[in-house]
Amino acid sequence: MHALLTHLHEVGYRAAPRPLGIDDQGREVLTFVPGHVVWPDRFSLLDAERHLADVARLIRDFHEAVQDFTPPPDAHWQVLIPAEGSDIIAHHDLAPWNLVAGDEGQWAFIDWDSAGPGFRLWDVAYAMHGFIPLSAHPDWQRPDAAHRLRVFADAYGLVEAERRHTVPLLGRRTRSMHDFLRDQAARGVQPWATLWAEGHGNAWRSDAEYIEQREDQWMHALLAD
Repeated sequence: MHALLTHLHEVGYRAAPRPLGIDDQGREVLTFVPGHVVWPDRFSLLDAERHLADVARLIRDFHEAVQDFTPPPDAHWQVLIPAEGSDIIAHHDLAPWNLVAGDEGQWAFIDWDSAGPGFRLWDVAYAMHGFIPLSAHPDWQRPDAAHRLRVFADAYGLVEAERRHTVPLLGRRTRSMHDFLRDQAARGVQPWATLWAEGHGNAWRSDAEYIEQREDQWMHALLAD
């Protein structure tokens, strides 16, 4: 992670903490990112389409920034859910609970611990689930979800082939969270077993079903002229 964050800052990407070094206990030390985590209390900040588009562009800029990143030979990654393919070093948890909104309008992503080899559109599909959001929960389900999906895709710059590829990934990436929690809970691995017991697995499954049942709607929104 240290090498990745160093690279991001060397190429001018500022929406991530800057590494400061390693402390005497072998822990990575990063700069503090001032502001407030968007989820859940400040999610209304993303109601405005321009802010949703800003987030999509931040993700695109990150993906572009890592295109020429070469991990060190001894790099150790902690990817929890392997992606369907590998073309970049991905964040793997681009979601509103890892987005900090600063007091002066700046945005930054935190929690880079699970970064590692991954697939760009796998990262995008996960981000779309969280930032649209594509949720089955009545408190978070949005009647304008398809439109917001289009706003995100346009701002990120997805071409037609990528849009067609991303739509089926939306459900599979969301369902992978349910499957991961289920499998870890069966082994008694924490904190995942506790999250499963609290119902997070059911929430991810419900979201996956909601997304999969509306694939035609998402495809139409992303491909309409």
